[in-house]
Amino acid sequence: MPSNRITHRTADGVRIPGTWRHVFIRNGEHYFLTDLFIYADGLIDCWGLVTIEEFEEKLRTGWVATSLPEGGEASADELAEWKFSEPQSGRTPELMLAEVRDTIDQLNGRPDSTDRCLAAVDVFLADRTEENRAAARAAFLAIPTPQRRYALADMDRKDEPLRVLVAGPGGQTYKAVDPPVTQEIYDRALAYFEERARWRAERPPRVPADGPVASHAPAVQLYQSPAGKPVDDPGRLGLRNDYPAPITVGEISYPSVAHAYWALSAAQPEARSAIATAETASAARKLATGVPRHEGWEHVRTAVMTRLLRAKYDQHPELAEILLATDDATVLYDDLQSAFWGDNAGRGRNWAGRLLEHVRSELHAQRAEIPGL
Repeated sequence: MPSNRITHRTADGVRIPGTWRHVFIRNGEHYFLTDLFIYADGLIDCWGLVTIEEFEEKLRTGWVATSLPEGGEASADELAEWKFSEPQSGRTPELMLAEVRDTIDQLNGRPDSTDRCLAAVDVFLADRTEENRAAARAAFLAIPTPQRRYALADMDRKDEPLRVLVAGPGGQTYKAVDPPVTQEIYDRALAYFEERARWRAERPPRVPADGPVASHAPAVQLYQSPAGKPVDDPGRLGLRNDYPAPITVGEISYPSVAHAYWALSAAQPEARSAIATAETASAARKLATGVPRHEGWEHVRTAVMTRLLRAKYDQHPELAEILLATDDATVLYDDLQSAFWGDNAGRGRNWAGRLLEHVRSELHAQRAEIPGL
């Protein structure tokens, strides 16, 4: 599966990584070229989310088509229509299902069919019984056919040593064009794997120098909701920028981070004063919309917001504890009026969430008392 085709969906505030590939969906007698989305939680979107078992049924019935009829009518998202002429397909339902299962394993960082095959080969090489060879052969044949040539990551030999090894002396590989495996051919394959084992043993292990690349805590979603008045236990609502947690910046006090942000964005002093004293954060935003911005505001707004968030969590230790309690979770911030600040179901840039993560990291650093900081 193409690893550079990256996507995701958001479910209950958790970002589910995924990938996609092209497929034909047969609806009636018409074939539609569309995208098949595959997600790490095992759900597949082929005109609707389905489980892997339901996807297998759609393959079996031809809803997801792997064979295309001569003269069949097809279209691509209203971009073009055509009829198949001498169509050729390198996929079968079984092959596509195997590829999708591999993709789900890869998205989860689990061993896929290639990894399982190489593990079975290691078992055979350590204990060369025919039973272990049969297990290695079965694991090799479970690799989707187009992927077998890449199993050894050797673009010169492809999978030739592997298919010889699992066939054994006197055996026949899965390729009909291959001659029967002679002892000489088999010995060369054994020598290849012995050299490969030496090279792998001498290779220094790869150890991440900077810890995990992804968070281990579930994502946190900060839904948009009326801020209202301060409460004794606001929970994660207190992390929103429009929550009424007064902050002092310079000599000016603002009812919330949002009040301060919108006031500082205004070019005119009188406008800033009116925005700073607006009854609600929503009213502050509305007032700011109608006045001129500071020139180049788009270049400084993330720096301004970072300083305001630092002020909020410095001046409200109880809210800092709520932020720290999110651990290293991805913070998804809803702001339906801004695709810049909000995640908005994956359609926005989520800068509000990203800056909260940054300030949270600073708070963790303060707790850690790292020398030199």
